[in-house]
Amino acid sequence: MVAIDFFNLVDDIDWADMPVKQTYSKYLWHDGGSLGDAPVDMAATFAGGMQISTKIDRSFNQNGLRCSPNFTVPRHHHNIPELIIVLKGEFTIEFGDDDNLQRQRVIAGGQFISQPGTPYTMIAGPDGVTYIETWPEPMVTLETVWYDHGWVPR
Repeated sequence: MVAIDFFNLVDDIDWADMPVKQTYSKYLWHDGGSLGDAPVDMAATFAGGMQISTKIDRSFNQNGLRCSPNFTVPRHHHNIPELIIVLKGEFTIEFGDDDNLQRQRVIAGGQFISQPGTPYTMIAGPDGVTYIETWPEPMVTLETVWYDHGWVPR
């Protein structure tokens, strides 16, 4: 019999700094190249800004994440839909094309669905944010296209 592990994502335990790998093959730059060749520094951009839960089994197509107060997740889009559920704190999410930019505040208990190909930026609130992101397909199919907004340049 396998034991069930109960945990609380809003606790301050079981978190690790988000691993960043700018040369990951599924990270693309908006001009069609690799993020590894882009004029941005992923390690410097994400340093101290984002953590990942060590408790969530990623084989279920989800991540438990949290962002430091006022941290900006750079503008990006995915090739498949993504559901973001905020557990604690808040995000302001800016999404859409530059000529039709929309803004949505997502508080604890709220959700946001990003549509494939729609760029968005997530800005954590003044107390940070803890959330789950999940996809309808295995994460090995997930591609992320990054844009030049919210980055530390190289």
